[in-house]
Amino acid sequence: QVRLVESGGGSVQSGGSLRLSCRASGSTYHAAFMGWFRQAPEKTEREGIAAIDGDGAITYSDSVRDRFTISRDTAVNILYLQMDSLKPEDTAMYFCAAAIRRPYYSGGDALQPWEYNTWGQGTQVAVSA
Repeated sequence: QVRLVESGGGSVQSGGSLRLSCRASGSTYHAAFMGWFRQAPEKTEREGIAAIDGDGAITYSDSVRDRFTISRDTAVNILYLQMDSLKPEDTAMYFCAAAIRRPYYSGGDALQPWEYNTWGQGTQVAVSA
């Protein structure tokens, strides 16, 4: 069973940077997607912001494209999210997630929460003006 643990959240000023990490225990070999989601305080839905599929293709939401960078170190099974040029509207709880599929199959929408079946507990990011 895969377990995901996020770290790296914190408080920064607008324009600052943070790097989030998501350490996976257990094999993510059957992960069709590994992604980052966030949930703002006043919202009930999680927003998919960045994901990597099994072939290494990357998808970003419009809200973070050109500011955030997702990457993956398969040797140590860690997923990263480098966040630059942070804005107050980036304030949210950030979650790492995996779409584990056995048997494996590709395809789907990498930024939709329903594609994912394994979630971390989240790490808080707060950006002040």
